[in-house]
Amino acid sequence: MKYLTYILLSLWLLAVTIPLAWVGVNSLRSSKEIVENPFGVPWLVQGSPHQEEAGHPTPQESAQSNFQNAWVESNFSQYFLNSLIVTSVSLVMILLFGAMAAYALAKIPSLGNRLIYLYFISGMMIPAQLTLVPLFFQYSYLSETLSAWTAPLGIEIQLHNSHAGLILIYIAFSLPFTILILTGFFKSLPNALRESAIIDGASEFTVFWRIMLPLARPGIISAAIFNFLGLWNEYLFALIFVNTPEKKTLPLGLSNVSIQAQYNTDFGLLFAGLVIVIIPTLITYLVLQRQLTKGITAGALKG
Repeated sequence: MKYLTYILLSLWLLAVTIPLAWVGVNSLRSSKEIVENPFGVPWLVQGSPHQEEAGHPTPQESAQSNFQNAWVESNFSQYFLNSLIVTSVSLVMILLFGAMAAYALAKIPSLGNRLIYLYFISGMMIPAQLTLVPLFFQYSYLSETLSAWTAPLGIEIQLHNSHAGLILIYIAFSLPFTILILTGFFKSLPNALRESAIIDGASEFTVFWRIMLPLARPGIISAAIFNFLGLWNEYLFALIFVNTPEKKTLPLGLSNVSIQAQYNTDFGLLFAGLVIVIIPTLITYLVLQRQLTKGITAGALKG
């Protein structure tokens, strides 16, 4: 049984790593080389070890050309910045509001706590696709109403085609999952810590920021990783609510490059764009994987 487990885990490892390695290798190859030998390596073209003799650039030249075209000419630098802004702001607000709500639900006794908790969790039962049309019209109404209020100041508020509107959507749809995770973590923390601090004269605000929040760090990191993966790769809402090329995020930029690659056969550019999208996710997971494991284990303990 043990060997069967090792075999299955090895097969799963290969299934995950081989596609990633294939994307990374093809980002170092020219489009012509990819078409001629899709599953080759940058140093071998149809069995020939000589790039010059085969009429192909070296891996260094191909990589430089692919990533330069993706980062500069295909405007991935702007897409990357937009994704970084939207994801970072959304993540900070999600963790802040989620931690505060989860602490109140887990540690502050109230008759309505259970109903409020179920109300938050019920948000996970609503498919995102069903909210697209209502949200579109609601954003139009809010933009007109808020712009009318701010018209004397010369300010026009536009939730459509703006990062602020996208951030609000991300916060709203990510809070239920975040509260679900963090409520369990705050419940696992000893109530005696909160009671002792309150007896010593600490306010509820102080207890939350100085005592409970640092102790819930594993849970917050776990929630941050899961939310980051979802926000960084989110495509549907960004496609509907962002139209200007200067405001598009990385998934939208990659989609544009993918469509162009079908007509221009610039597959090297496409794979370079994939690498740019994947790298932040890999770095985040590799840096925080130990904290993620601790967070999952700690969340299993309910106090």
